[in-house]
Amino acid sequence: MPNQYRLGIDAGGTFTDFILADRAGEVRIFKALSTPQDPTQAIRNGLALIEEETGIKAHDIVSNADLCINGTTVGLNALIQHKGARTGLIATAGHEDSIEIRLGHKEDGYRYDPEYPPARMLVPRYLRHGVRERVVSTGAVHTPLHEEDVRDACHHFLREGVESVAISFVWSVLHAEHEARAAEIVREMMPGVRLTVGSQLYPQVREYTRTSTAVVNAYLAPILSRYVEAVDGYFRSLGAKNPVRYFQSNGGLALGSVVSDQSVYAINSGPASAPQAALYIGEPWDLQNIITVDMGGTSFDITLTRDGRANVSKNIDFLRYRIGIPMIQVETLGAGGGSIGWIDSMGLLQMGPQSAGSEPGPACYDQGGDKPTTTDANLVLGYLNPGGLVGGRLPLDVSKARAAIDTHLAKPLGLTVEQAAYGMFTIVNNNMVNAIRRVSVERGYDPRDFVLNCAGGATGAHITALAREMGIRRVLVSKLASGLCAYGQIISDVKYNYIAPAPVRLEGAAAAERLDGLFRGLEARGTADLKGDGFIEDRITIRRSLDMRYVGQVHECTVDVDPFPLDEAALERLKAAFHARHKELYTYSEPGSMVEVVNVESAISGRVEKPRRMLIAPGKGADAALFGTRGMIFSAEGAERRTPVYSGELLGAGDRIVGPAVIEEVTTTIVIEPGWTAELAPSGVYVLDHAG
Repeated sequence: MPNQYRLGIDAGGTFTDFILADRAGEVRIFKALSTPQDPTQAIRNGLALIEEETGIKAHDIVSNADLCINGTTVGLNALIQHKGARTGLIATAGHEDSIEIRLGHKEDGYRYDPEYPPARMLVPRYLRHGVRERVVSTGAVHTPLHEEDVRDACHHFLREGVESVAISFVWSVLHAEHEARAAEIVREMMPGVRLTVGSQLYPQVREYTRTSTAVVNAYLAPILSRYVEAVDGYFRSLGAKNPVRYFQSNGGLALGSVVSDQSVYAINSGPASAPQAALYIGEPWDLQNIITVDMGGTSFDITLTRDGRANVSKNIDFLRYRIGIPMIQVETLGAGGGSIGWIDSMGLLQMGPQSAGSEPGPACYDQGGDKPTTTDANLVLGYLNPGGLVGGRLPLDVSKARAAIDTHLAKPLGLTVEQAAYGMFTIVNNNMVNAIRRVSVERGYDPRDFVLNCAGGATGAHITALAREMGIRRVLVSKLASGLCAYGQIISDVKYNYIAPAPVRLEGAAAAERLDGLFRGLEARGTADLKGDGFIEDRITIRRSLDMRYVGQVHECTVDVDPFPLDEAALERLKAAFHARHKELYTYSEPGSMVEVVNVESAISGRVEKPRRMLIAPGKGADAALFGTRGMIFSAEGAERRTPVYSGELLGAGDRIVGPAVIEEVTTTIVIEPGWTAELAPSGVYVLDHAG
């Protein structure tokens, strides 16, 4: 049967997750160890694991799949480890150091810290070449391009073995001809080099952000290009009839050719699919406001959707590098199952960000680790099955966990092992709550207006405690929670962002005409691109946004709007939307002040047919899934409480459990604290509600 399968692959730091869906509605999750030295090997290993467990050969899956989707950490890892390509920068003379000057300050949070070291430059000073040219803020040419300077730069780059070149000139977004001509010269003299042109990649006002974005893209482009070539080639060898799609940081799918050219969009592609998965999971209850939390072995990722749309950030410092393109906002914290507990110089208990990782791992793994971790605390508290994780394939040693906590924390602090373990649990939860506030409260959203969605294998043990601390009264936990990002990929749409500078004040018919023309031009281009990709008109959707500010303000805020005809009267709708967003973010607005636009953006999506949802048969009552009790601790006193434990595999739709209780799925454990109830929906989602 053609197009029988859909395959999602999410490459994480420790595991690569595989989600395989078929047309019958069966959705299965598989995990293989990631192989950072050769990311394609993990894909081969995962497909071999699928064949071993299901009997379905890799060729049969790929050749009968409508979509094979890959979310990759290749770009992220290259940026973290500073293992990108040897990159050169061609800039306006006198502006070669803008990426190092960084607008004259350090990142937020470190601005006044004299001990905070400077960021490592992706392009060293000797590979930054200034050329004589200058465009002014009106778009007029002040100094023509000196082409001989560009040729000198190319000669220098050839001598230095440069693989990738970024071009970024001042005010190029208003007059792109100089960058275009410089690009022609580079292609002529360096035909094998990867080339990034700032005014094409990120045509927005703000020279530093545009230059930094172009540099990051150039730094990663050769790495992503080689990866895409290897993955595409492998899938073609398996008989793929459709091109592999890659997940982007903007929350949509793209062809490999797009990812190769616009590699900056692939930096954080893994967790960026979580919001789409959350909305799909919440759809049966018409849930639009969802915070998704994903706890793995070393990190904790948070994303947010409001009114059915994911939080999107632009102009952010990511891993200390300014990136302008729109990215799903992912707040990442060093808090995971391997986070190590320690005592600081003040004698206070701390958790992380140091992690035991997978090697040697938590003490309870009995693989040589002797430091107390979050997983050790959860085991001592009774939340995890001492018989082992992943269906018993990963045995746990309670005595090793207790010894690690006792030696390093309990005795020095004068606590029992149980009290110390609950303290570890509480502190790591508080760390995660603070991170959740950064994507909610600090963005102008009240977390109590949201439901909390669980992702990642380690999150289930903490999910009701996190909701309690945030005042959230409903939690969703899918049976696919441990591979939620891979699941998000197979239900996501193709998406491209088209942006343009628009320095205009919202007054008069001329302003409306200019904005309307810009949007129409961007959307005509985007629609044509998606039609060329095989999408018909009624499967293409458009969303608009504008970067706006009050005249005289230094920074702007992004305002999302539905497409509508932009005439002079419609400008009042844009102003009202800006005033409302400004008040939401900063608690005040100035309706009497003049408003101006800086940039505009259209997000064009091609809707992909979704696979059928998982369907769970009606249950026989929760008691049929009860297989015992365990002593668990739910308070700082460390008092043990006998608590029922249920098998997730035996629970059916409609089965309801009253906390305290634990539900053990094969790849995750769900702790239901006192005061909470859980009911399994037919879609394979546990709905947890606070009884109070």
